[in-house]
Amino acid sequence: MFSLFKKKSKKEKLQQQYEKLMKESHRLSTINRAESDKKAAEADEIARQIEAL
Repeated sequence: MFSLFKKKSKKEKLQQQYEKLMKESHRLSTINRAESDKKAAEADEIARQIEAL
């Protein structure tokens, strides 16, 4: 119950954002390859930030 009020760490927030971008990139891969590549690049940048922590 108390985990409901627990704040997420910066690493958890970045991980969640990374997963969201990767899902979006995968969805766009069949529609618009250029946009998919942009999302993948953004996700890669977030992965670097996670590793830096």
